[in-house]
Amino acid sequence: MSKVRTSFVCQNCNYSSPKWLGQCPNCSKWNSLVETISQTSSKKTYSGKFKAVSVTELKKKTSPKLASGLKELDQVLGGGLVPGQVILFAGQPGIGKSTLVTQLALSLKLKAESQAIYYVCGEESPEQVGLRLARLGGKISSQKNLLLLPETEVDQIIAFLSSASPAPCLVIIDSIQTLTTPDLSGMAGSIGQVRESAQRLINWAKRSQVPTLLVGHVTKQGSIAGPKVLEHAVDTVIYFEGERLSDLRLLRTSKNRFGPTDEVGLFKMSSRGLLPVDQETLVQALAEPKIGSALSVVFEGTRLMVVEIQALVTQSFTPIAKRVITGLSKPRAEMLIAVVQKQLNLPLFKYDIFLNVAGGLIIKEPGADLAACAALFSSYKNQPLPPASCFWGEVSLLGQASALSQDQNRRKSAKKLGIKQIYTNRNLPTLLKLKEII
Repeated sequence: MSKVRTSFVCQNCNYSSPKWLGQCPNCSKWNSLVETISQTSSKKTYSGKFKAVSVTELKKKTSPKLASGLKELDQVLGGGLVPGQVILFAGQPGIGKSTLVTQLALSLKLKAESQAIYYVCGEESPEQVGLRLARLGGKISSQKNLLLLPETEVDQIIAFLSSASPAPCLVIIDSIQTLTTPDLSGMAGSIGQVRESAQRLINWAKRSQVPTLLVGHVTKQGSIAGPKVLEHAVDTVIYFEGERLSDLRLLRTSKNRFGPTDEVGLFKMSSRGLLPVDQETLVQALAEPKIGSALSVVFEGTRLMVVEIQALVTQSFTPIAKRVITGLSKPRAEMLIAVVQKQLNLPLFKYDIFLNVAGGLIIKEPGADLAACAALFSSYKNQPLPPASCFWGEVSLLGQASALSQDQNRRKSAKKLGIKQIYTNRNLPTLLKLKEII
């Protein structure tokens, strides 16, 4: 058996050094050398223990997705967990990552008594996880098939899972940044340790066909801590987003080999854990008119959502007026402000303007253009829009509203929430018609 050796390889030019260097001698880039495993030159021969798989056998081996028991999570995953799927689940500290994966472990329905869920406790002790289980309402005495594994050495974890009884049907690693391998000298969380530990777990998951969930940390810049290759190696990358001071949480996928990447899951943080969100919680006081507030129906993946666009137009006391936009594309929002100023003859250049999507949502489609313009005009006039009204439509540079796809489905979603008056290109073809509403 060949001995394991390590070298430090530059991630920019592949220069290799037997020891760590702060600056690469070849390309002069700083902090680019990462410890990497390199084998000795012993040759390996074919052992005959594996074979090629015929495509005619794939249908026989295909198994249905395993429902997680959490409807919002299944929505994001595309129906459930796939055998051998490796999921990277990332989010800011304190956002509720461990809470969600614990709820997943509690809600997953096992197909047989001979299966179990293994929760690798890298950041917490089993007793701390037990306290969270009790807080979430799980009866510890009845969770016989939820097994906690306090270990951070990846080789020991894989060896244990390979011979574990009962057999694992789901493995949760909390978190990937705490795992290490003795083959590398770097500390836990370093690029080399994270990359090597993750790759060994991925290889094991593919061989054993066990879904594996890796909890990951997020840096200050909002990217997943560790090497970028980690996101390429896994099957699914899920981001858990939300403001720490708000109770709304969003699940988004940036990569998914087994489902869509434009779905969104909504949760609300409570004392009982994360609860699925109803649309009513995102739209407050529908029947009560509010100044600078307009509702719209937009698509998030395959889901129609009623969102609230809020606008604040206030006189500016600085030479350059402020433009603060949250939840909308800034270039498009600035274009809408210019269109409203031109078409309605408003001196908005003298005013600070704040545009926000309530609930921390991020709208990508232009369907909320008309609602944003209506909210701006309402705030400027200091008068509310009609009660229980809703706006959708793409606004052009000429101030004209155009039709959107799935108009009938949008109307059905709006009416279910008690929307009485709907404004689209049919009854609001141009922004000039806003003067007749307010």
